[in-house]
Amino acid sequence: MSEERQDDAARVAALERRLAETEAQGRAFLIQAELRHAAERAGMVDPDGLKLIDAAAVKVNDAGEVEGAAALMADLKRRKPWLFGAPSSSSSTAAAPNSDPPAAKSAMQMDDAEWRAARTELLRRR
Repeated sequence: MSEERQDDAARVAALERRLAETEAQGRAFLIQAELRHAAERAGMVDPDGLKLIDAAAVKVNDAGEVEGAAALMADLKRRKPWLFGAPSSSSSTAAAPNSDPPAAKSAMQMDDAEWRAARTELLRRR
C-alpha cells in the first residue's frame, strides 16, 4: 500500500510539474502575442524589432490580462525611433480612377478648328 501511495505521489508531482510548464508556456505565448499587437499599434515597421525587448518586464495579471506591453513599446519607440514609421502596404494609396470612360465629343459640340483636327486624325489612322 505504501508503494501505491509513493507511485500516486510521484504521478501527482509529475502532473503538477507538467501543468506548471504548460501554464508558463501559455503565458509566454500570450505575452508574445500582446507584444506583437502593441508593436503593430505603435507603428513598428519590422516585427524583428521585438527581439530587442526584454519580455520579462511584461506581466500577466490574475485576470489574464497583459500589463506593461504598451509602456514597453513607448519606451522602445523613444529609444529606437527608426524601428517605427508609417507602415508599408502593398495597396496603393492613390485614388481609384473614374469608372466612366471619357465621352467622345460629337462633331456638333466641336468648333471648326477642333473638327478639322479630329477629321485629320481620323483620316491619318486609316
